Amino acid sequence: MIARFGLVRKREDVTDAAFDHHWRDVHGPLAAKMKGLRRYDQHRVVDSQQFGIDAARGPWNLDGMSELHFDDHAAMRAAVTDAAYAPTVVDEGNVFADVHVVACEKHVVVPVAPGQGPYVKRMTLLRRPEGMSVAEFRHEWLTVHAGLVRQWPDVLGYVQNIVIDRYQADRDRSAPYSAVPVDGIVEFRFRDRETAAKLYASEIVARTQEHAAKFLAEITPFFVETRRIV
Repeated sequence: MIARFGLVRKREDVTDAAFDHHWRDVHGPLAAKMKGLRRYDQHRVVDSQQFGIDAARGPWNLDGMSELHFDDHAAMRAAVTDAAYAPTVVDEGNVFADVHVVACEKHVVVPVAPGQGPYVKRMTLLRRPEGMSVAEFRHEWLTVHAGLVRQWPDVLGYVQNIVIDRYQADRDRSAPYSAVPVDGIVEFRFRDRETAAKLYASEIVARTQEHAAKFLAEITPFFVETRRIV
């Protein structure tokens, strides 16, 4: 399974309400026609505070993230070259100022059990330090860090999305790392913000964040509200 995330920023002349309506009711149905699409979620940003993290924040100022699932990387590439995708690209200019895209492997560390809602969701963009290899980053995040987060109480879900490809203006041709400097996207689910705040003040999270400082240069979180399109 490949998850294709669109990192979305709206045009300045478009209101929040108009953006939300267009994204959900116009753009969403267009993207839903993509060939081979297995799932499509829209994550609307509702809060961009750093919230419990003493780390450098990246330059990303997002209004939302799209998440589209395909069977594999080849299926995703086939979808963006198919004629059914063309209207989606044309429509982007109506409300989006820019869109950066990352293709990710999805690793579920703490699965979301059925019936666990309601919950709040936080999604975080990660960037590794200069000089750290992709192999080193994968080991520190997918193995060491995941093991630490598994020890956290009161986590309703934790997913690591590790970036394997990037796109900017050309959705079929890979962009350089400098154009989309993101190495991973975290998905956290908590019962509520109060529970999350208490957790982030705990000793186990402090130890986890000490480890994060060893393999992350930027941590850019967003609280989001998620809706399923497909």
